[in-house]
Amino acid sequence: MSATSSSGEQFPIRVFGGPTALFDYGGLRFLTDPTFDAPGDHRTPGGPLLTKTAPSSGSPADLGRVDVVLLSHDEHADNLDTSGRALLAGIPLTLTTPGGGRRLGGRAKGLADWESVELDRPGGGSVTVTGVPALHGPGTREEVEAITGQVVGFMLTGEGLPSVYVSGDNASLDLVGRIAERFAPVDTAVLFAGAPRFPGLFDGEPIVLDSAQAAEAARILGARRVVPVHHDSWAHFTEGRDELIAAFAAAGLADRLQLG
Repeated sequence: MSATSSSGEQFPIRVFGGPTALFDYGGLRFLTDPTFDAPGDHRTPGGPLLTKTAPSSGSPADLGRVDVVLLSHDEHADNLDTSGRALLAGIPLTLTTPGGGRRLGGRAKGLADWESVELDRPGGGSVTVTGVPALHGPGTREEVEAITGQVVGFMLTGEGLPSVYVSGDNASLDLVGRIAERFAPVDTAVLFAGAPRFPGLFDGEPIVLDSAQAAEAARILGARRVVPVHHDSWAHFTEGRDELIAAFAAAGLADRLQLG
């Protein structure tokens, strides 16, 4: 899929299923939350048992060169699985949460909220990646992070480039509003959705945006294009493609939604 941003640049985003997407930006290749394991039960050490229901649409061998992984968090198997961890060893830079940077070590770097790194572009100039706040569930940061851990989102900007927001596993529209105050309008928003829920956790409220919230996030951000990810391939997701289409249509934003 591709779209023309306000900067006049087109760039495709390849979605592999789950939270995993690949795109070229400013001459660099970015991959989000790598998950390529086969369907079945998966558990991150210390994390919940999660069931993958469908294979990825490609394999690590299909990726080609990857310069940067944008990893929303390392603690859940539906965001970083065994094959994804193996992949990180060969990638020059992984940006993730501060805690994840310490756990992963090596080429991983944690970004605090609003912390930025400058990445050199092959043809000169730079891409700025800014860590932006995210909450993996409803409630205060203290309440949520004690249960589901740290999560980070990302803003990508650069001279002459479209702006790109990668939400990570965020459930807070209040935080989307804070991001919009600094960066709106956003050219492309890669929104993690799917309304994942667990019985007994946060009274059954979704721990990532549901479809209506994803549409509202798009409105808040003034997003010109929305590429939803993380809404399929796992049993704990409760909303998918059809719910997203309906929600964006109801919000009058159907023309901004691009599904793989």
